[in-house]
Amino acid sequence: MTFEQIQPTLLVAAHVAVVAWVGARVILTRHPPGSSFAWLLLVAVLPVVGFVGYLLIGERPIGRHRTRFAQKFFAELPSALTRLSPRELADPASLPVPWDGLARLAFKATGMPLVAGSSFRLIGGAEAILRGIIVDVDRATRTIDMAFYIWNAGGTADEVAAALERAAGRGVRVRLLLDALGSKAFLKSAWPARLRAAGIDVRAALSVKAWKIPFQRIDLRLHRKIVVVDERVGYTGSMNLVDPRFFKQDSGVGEWVDAMARAEGPIVGALRTVFLFDWGMQTGHAEEGVAAQTREAWAAAGGTQVAQVVMSGPGVDEAANLRVITQAIASAQRRVVLTTPYFVADGALALALEGAAMRGCDVTLILPAKNDSWLVEYASRWFYDDLARAGVRILQYTGGLLHTKSVTIDESMSLFGTVNLDIRSLSLNFELMLAIYDAGFTRQLVALQESYAADARQLALAQWQARPVTERLKEGIAFMAAPLL
Repeated sequence: MTFEQIQPTLLVAAHVAVVAWVGARVILTRHPPGSSFAWLLLVAVLPVVGFVGYLLIGERPIGRHRTRFAQKFFAELPSALTRLSPRELADPASLPVPWDGLARLAFKATGMPLVAGSSFRLIGGAEAILRGIIVDVDRATRTIDMAFYIWNAGGTADEVAAALERAAGRGVRVRLLLDALGSKAFLKSAWPARLRAAGIDVRAALSVKAWKIPFQRIDLRLHRKIVVVDERVGYTGSMNLVDPRFFKQDSGVGEWVDAMARAEGPIVGALRTVFLFDWGMQTGHAEEGVAAQTREAWAAAGGTQVAQVVMSGPGVDEAANLRVITQAIASAQRRVVLTTPYFVADGALALALEGAAMRGCDVTLILPAKNDSWLVEYASRWFYDDLARAGVRILQYTGGLLHTKSVTIDESMSLFGTVNLDIRSLSLNFELMLAIYDAGFTRQLVALQESYAADARQLALAQWQARPVTERLKEGIAFMAAPLL
């Protein structure tokens, strides 16, 4: 029998083997049903594409060393937290129902405690955010720690870099952790060498070498945005270290619109703990784990607000933010307002929003009218029919690419940070969210959300349902591709 005669049989056997292998992997790694079906369908129809795609992005491995670091870090965290005083820790029972239960859920999912005595100031607009960071950096005397998904050169962002150089010049230890993909252009520019020459420790997070591809998912990203200055002032929120006047000007969506929270008090200790986790996991410096966390960051004076850091991603509970967001929405009695640039909802999140609207809550979802991702824009639209029929008010922001990620519930508590309402943020990336149990901050955030709503148009259900069939097909195709993420 010649090779030409047995070739079809070999190809069929290889095809069956690929499908069987991928099928076994999605079962053993506990993929959601939608994701499992999508991968099996892909390898059945396009076996080579499906097999290679699964090797690249089908699972969530972060590498053996990172996994060990994460296990050690979180094993040490409980004992480190026992050194905190009652003045810094808050008892979830001190919160009103239902936020007491939400705080317990967040602690169980992440190990990060509820802390008292912090203060938050909401800052909207890139220029105000960057100027605020520059002021705090120029006041630094000891340490500056920063982690960003994107650092883009140009405009006021360059002034932040110059402020870091000044800080390093006066003896401040400065560490900068940038995602290898999101900050690719910056990391390839002359800036890293210039910053290192000034004494700044610049590292790339989640770099992947070709030979490691089978052992480490290449598209897991460090999506957090953290600034901690002298362990007493912290920033987090939606904004990358970019000046929107110099960022993605050719994308056709306008300037990016962001917000950050400036924090003081014990919550800064929680933000620094997340930074130390990221720094240690990416650099391999195990000594920068919980043992290196000083008391000063947690004990810093701040204010009267009660809050909690919710971190998610590989090495932690990947679904921590999804758990907290859906529970918060399920607890709403009167009003829910959400802003996000990307909405490719998990089924539980979509049902939570629909359920809140159906039981009489005023539910508003504010999204950008134009998106920088074709796939995400059409996948988002897939949900509009069911959401709108349930009573969710969908507003399309026209003042640029709305990038602020926020949730307010009953004008009494807020969720605010880096988390998009899409599969990638809710299940994959390293993310960070503040749960702030304070009506004062929430009123600030509601006012910002309402300013976005004033510059948005409402989706009209009847008009939306009359859209062409071709648009519906694009939405369906994009939605079916979403589980492969």
